[in-house]
Amino acid sequence: MKRLLNYFLQGLLLLGPLAVTLYTVFFMFNYVDRIIGDPLKEYFHVSIPGIGIVILFFTVSLLGLIGGTILAKPFIFFTERILARAPILNFIYTSLQDLFTAFVGKEKKFNVPVLVCMNEENQLFRLGFITEKNLEDFGVQEMVAVYFPHSYAFSGILYFVPEKSVKLVDLSPSEVMKFIVSGGVTKVN
Repeated sequence: MKRLLNYFLQGLLLLGPLAVTLYTVFFMFNYVDRIIGDPLKEYFHVSIPGIGIVILFFTVSLLGLIGGTILAKPFIFFTERILARAPILNFIYTSLQDLFTAFVGKEKKFNVPVLVCMNEENQLFRLGFITEKNLEDFGVQEMVAVYFPHSYAFSGILYFVPEKSVKLVDLSPSEVMKFIVSGGVTKVN
């Protein structure tokens, strides 16, 4: 009976992450497909599975293409000026814009993985990413801003640490992020 339980747990370990990943992708696919596909089905009597995802992909890509042209610059400038005058909207918009550009923009911020000594006596280290090297605006010198993502969450904490406590890690940023978010369980290649 104990051996059967061990086999079950081993099977669960193999199937669990795959099942959760597939379910998440399936749920997101269906959700987006219903948002766009249901109106098409209702008004045009067209039912093509996956058409919502395809339309959404091409629409976002087209917006990205247009957003990069000179034609969209005045519209973007005008929109940002309006948002700058609305205190709460400005805060939300700029925070989200900074977050998105940190991950997928031209100025990616999580591209310098580091190991930081948090406690020399006990040899306690944390993995993180340098997000800013110049902190003179804060009246701080010889320090850098290091972001430490939390494991199993999409959150983290930012510290200003002395440069001498920071050691560059010779791994790709994506490998380090996967290692941190997985709580150190993911193997580094």
